[in-house]
Amino acid sequence: MIKLFRQLQRRTPLGWLQLKHEKSRLLVALAGIAFADVLMFMQLGFQASLYDSNTRVSRAMEGDIVLISPKALNLQNLSTLPRRRLLQAQDVPGVEDASALYVSNLTWKNPQTRLNATVQVLGFAPDEPAFALPEVNQQLDKLKLPDTVLFDRKARGKYAEAIAQLEQGKTLTTEVDRRTLTLAGVFSLGASFGADANLLTSDQTFQRLFPRRDPASISLGLLHLEPGYDAQEVAAALEQHLPEDVRVLTRAEFVQFEENYWRVASPIGFVFGLGTVMAFVVGVVIVYQVLSTDVNAHLQEYATFKAMGYSNGYLLSIVFEEAIVLAFLGFVPGVILPLGLYAVAAKATALPIYMTASRAMLVLGLTLIMCVLSGAIATRKLQSADPADMF
Repeated sequence: MIKLFRQLQRRTPLGWLQLKHEKSRLLVALAGIAFADVLMFMQLGFQASLYDSNTRVSRAMEGDIVLISPKALNLQNLSTLPRRRLLQAQDVPGVEDASALYVSNLTWKNPQTRLNATVQVLGFAPDEPAFALPEVNQQLDKLKLPDTVLFDRKARGKYAEAIAQLEQGKTLTTEVDRRTLTLAGVFSLGASFGADANLLTSDQTFQRLFPRRDPASISLGLLHLEPGYDAQEVAAALEQHLPEDVRVLTRAEFVQFEENYWRVASPIGFVFGLGTVMAFVVGVVIVYQVLSTDVNAHLQEYATFKAMGYSNGYLLSIVFEEAIVLAFLGFVPGVILPLGLYAVAAKATALPIYMTASRAMLVLGLTLIMCVLSGAIATRKLQSADPADMF
């Protein structure tokens, strides 16, 4: 290892010297790589925010096991299951208690702008907390009042003034289908691709907001287990005990169920993935053009090296050295620019878009592959070059 390191130290960095000699070509290459990296970062950032934002509600739920309808697609398309399944579930050893959660979308008047907007409503019994959110559980008594809701302070839209008043302890009112709704407090959850805002309310208020919904048909069943019981084992017992109109998932499986919808069934996840691939291809083309031009410009010099006895491997290493140098130099602006773009996008969309170390390492790896692949393509002519044809 030490011997190899000393050899590298003594080796003339021809690749870097060639890049540095043509500064305009170097700048074009770095700009192209940075552009491809920014595109990949943005696509991957939006894709991660898609999965993160749409599983917020699922991850915030109380309960060890979740009951859903077999027809459910995601949180915005859950279908319903009979409420009596909660009582039947409690017959299975290990199930301590069960509670219902109602989910639906609602068009209301924005309390600040008075314009119509669509929000997601989550209803549950205040005596049976459905969310592991201390801020919500401290305000459960407010939900016992009729037509009262808690509002998500991280909602997407023009709600800043309304949220400021709620945080000061004031209440606001708005209209929903000629019914007056009182906003009594705020909590933090966040918008998603499927919903701009969330409202928490009691199951009784939920029924008044959606009078056509059968109270005996619930959206989700949340089961709490007794200490010492394994969720997977109890879920398997529930599958055997309950009829086929219920699907049993552990909470982790329910979060994965929601994510899989947006990853596989939804076209949005595919679009972001395709955008990442296209950005990678753009980077390969740009770097190939630069390295190919460099190889052609120095073909006689490479032929001279061949005539002097240098192997193809040595000549290829020069091109690959250029590719690796370009990858690291181009990655620097490519990782800095998205930091600002993420902040702008997060503010505009109210989505969780931020840089992560794992994403930075992934894009760095893709950048190295992109540049090395381009170098491999660019060296095809170099390998077939015959010194006798050059002079």
